[in-house]
Amino acid sequence: MLLNSLLFSCSGLRYVPEGQKLYTGSKVTITSPTKLKNQSALQTELATLVRPKPNFSFLGMRPKLFFWHLGVGKAKGLKHFLADKFGEAPVLLSQVKAKQTRDLMVNRLQNRGYFHGAVTSEIKTKANTAQVDYTARPGQQYIIQEIHFPGRDTLIDKAIRGTQAASLLKAGDPYDLDVFTNERVRIDLALKNEGYYYFNPNYLLFQVDSTLQGKVNVYYKVKKDAPAKALRPYWLKTISLNTNYVLTDTTRRQPVLFEKYRYFPDESVFRARAITRAVFLYPDSLFRQKRRDQTLSRLMSLGTFRFVEIKFRPSAAGDSAGRARLDSDVLMTQLKKKSLRAELQLVSKSNGFTGPGLTVSFRNRSALRGAEQLIINGVASTETQTRAPAGAESRSNTGLISNEFGLNAQLIVPRLIAPDLPFLDPHLVNSDFQPRTNFGAGVRYVARTGYFSTTSYSANYGYSWKTKITNEQEIKLIDIEYNAFTSSPAFDSVLKAKPFLRQAYQSQFILASSYRYTYNQQVLENRRQQIFFQGMAEVSGNVANAISSATVGSKTATEKYTIAGQPFAQYAKFDLELREYYRISPNATSGNRIVGRLQIGVGLPYGNSAGGSLPYLRQYGIGGPNSIRAFAARQIGPGSYKPTGTDIVNSYYDQVGDLRLEGNIEYRQDLFPYVKGAVFLDAGNIWLVNNDPQRPGGQFVASQALKQLAVGTGVGLRIDVQFFVIRFDYAIPLRANYGTPDSKTGRLNLAIGYPF
Repeated sequence: MLLNSLLFSCSGLRYVPEGQKLYTGSKVTITSPTKLKNQSALQTELATLVRPKPNFSFLGMRPKLFFWHLGVGKAKGLKHFLADKFGEAPVLLSQVKAKQTRDLMVNRLQNRGYFHGAVTSEIKTKANTAQVDYTARPGQQYIIQEIHFPGRDTLIDKAIRGTQAASLLKAGDPYDLDVFTNERVRIDLALKNEGYYYFNPNYLLFQVDSTLQGKVNVYYKVKKDAPAKALRPYWLKTISLNTNYVLTDTTRRQPVLFEKYRYFPDESVFRARAITRAVFLYPDSLFRQKRRDQTLSRLMSLGTFRFVEIKFRPSAAGDSAGRARLDSDVLMTQLKKKSLRAELQLVSKSNGFTGPGLTVSFRNRSALRGAEQLIINGVASTETQTRAPAGAESRSNTGLISNEFGLNAQLIVPRLIAPDLPFLDPHLVNSDFQPRTNFGAGVRYVARTGYFSTTSYSANYGYSWKTKITNEQEIKLIDIEYNAFTSSPAFDSVLKAKPFLRQAYQSQFILASSYRYTYNQQVLENRRQQIFFQGMAEVSGNVANAISSATVGSKTATEKYTIAGQPFAQYAKFDLELREYYRISPNATSGNRIVGRLQIGVGLPYGNSAGGSLPYLRQYGIGGPNSIRAFAARQIGPGSYKPTGTDIVNSYYDQVGDLRLEGNIEYRQDLFPYVKGAVFLDAGNIWLVNNDPQRPGGQFVASQALKQLAVGTGVGLRIDVQFFVIRFDYAIPLRANYGTPDSKTGRLNLAIGYPF
């Protein structure tokens, strides 16, 4: 008896008013003599029209009804709060408007070409509940037989006929109102790119003759009441460029005429040519919508303006040819030209080093008065090892100090500094995005007390550009780095015992070039499934090796070509990353997603580096808060290698490789406002291309690779306030790269941002 009472309470039925029935939902069925094309999709579409939605139910229980009941008669207090946040009033049969729903379904059937469809409904009741079932009988779907574009000899009709080849309406396709709507939008955009600035999709009419048996003829018409200005093309006359516009602007500066533009000078920030390069609206040219949109996008992508607005108005001046004219104002509101930012951090690394760090960043948004972005970063940090690595607990293994100082600069020029080539137009006139030439240089000093110090000098030069919002490409023609390495006697003994480590930790040049391609659908926020792909190829030392071989001659197996007495690395490196984001809910604002990531990296040392490994800065490490979260950074691999004895102390330098394979899958769930949860599984490892006797099992062997994957799983909590994410992930190891983990103790990761 008590159990029945409890079940009755959990089901929410006790909260139904006397004489009423709880509405539990509806079933939509399609009845047709023959199975319809896309019948399941049509049935789902009709089901979305059902109103109201029943109360949330899980395994026959309705917890939201329980919370709602707590707040009945409460104006404040805990019960009122719980009811307001988690409660839901009962949805009753009396609230169901079956006729309205049937009418909506019939209308939707007509929109899909079922002109003689009908829908009936039936109420099915039980003791305390009721559901309303709908049965749709679509009948025959009408097919488009003929399509007739406007036939008059007018400018507007000729322009519409000129778009016929790209029409979305095809003879033989079923009638679909959405396709007709999209066709009007398509034609409107096509006309706006032919000068018809004042045209509107509502001025276009489709007359559909449905008197034929199962077929329709479609006639394109321009409405008779369309205004005259919408039926003629417009040319641009005067274009004004104001680079320092504010809402209260009462511009008193006198404009100058520059390349036919009416330009309001602000020469302390911009040269006129820097702006006109990004403007694709030309005086005395036909108005084209795509050029207006391209100008907006290009100016905003310069990174120097907070807002850009383009206004058009009929020109007061006439035209000798009788053409209609528009004047345009391009209004640009500047960001602050110079900014200085300082960030103080407390760094805590998985290898036991903890300490403060300071980053100072200076930005000039028009360094050479051409919208060039100059970014200078200064970095300083000092860290002390507060605990020894696991398995090497002794007083001598703590108290080590690591210092880092760095200065780097980047100059981003908003154009491609390149000659006109048959296969490359450096202006990329059909792209909405500003191409860039990138220059970079930097120096970085790292000193690990008692071990080594290294000073790295770098310089690079290349290009980056986008052809679509989802696509980006980058070429680094020159990416030079020189590492000056100095080690202590203690670390010399480690390097002497480990030849592979010695090759990585040596003074050497890296003379690289690279290409990177990125395809990212995450910018398409409404897509339910989003793909991210990035591929990168890098080669180093080939030109230097060819020159050295030609000038110096051949070398023995133990000799290396050098530059200024220092060897240079020669290798090829390839990286692929693929991610998929799938939103569980059709609601675009939902954070409930399944996310997967696959990373593959291959580095092949050859030539001047034959028989060895990649330079240390180019090698792969695995583990940590953005990788295999059940293990510390560089605690995995290579291969089945497991540091023992004194090797544990130096494992942070040892556990790197030339190959990487990593996969992650994660389910993300909205919990509360600004709080999300996650469940994840990580797997991966790294390997060596060439065998290293000091790291047994580290070389890649295809038949053993899957058996050597480290695997971890865990749960996460994320505080996501949109512009900032704090992430807590707790993970436990399921399998180590060498087999059963020595410890199943979990690891708590604290990080900023999502792992991928």
